Amino acid sequence: MEIKDLTKAEEQIMQIVWQLERGFVKDVMDHLPEPKPAYNTVSTIIRILEVKGFIAHEAFGKAHKYYPVISKEDYKRHATEKLLGGYFENSVESMFSFFVKEEKLDLSDVDEILKMINKIKNRPR
Repeated sequence: MEIKDLTKAEEQIMQIVWQLERGFVKDVMDHLPEPKPAYNTVSTIIRILEVKGFIAHEAFGKAHKYYPVISKEDYKRHATEKLLGGYFENSVESMFSFFVKEEKLDLSDVDEILKMINKIKNRPR
């Protein structure tokens, strides 16, 4: 199944749905920062997310309890691949050097990355 891109508002709502795992619109509203959007706005975004295949619901009379269908990990993978392909020509090296040049990584971050690389290199095959 192809994962679609999310708008900033949709992503904000999805972050909350992933955190809640299951919840009503009111539960999502409770987790939004001030100033909170209108209930109807949040409800509309949730319905859009359902149409896009990100969430589904179980009905309790007129109320709907929503839950994620696409995992946060799957969306993270999609967003990272899009970022890597769209801005760094699918080059992890190019992306890494960008973060270094922009000073988004410090030496402790680089050390942690090197440890991860060494773990992968030393795995039995």
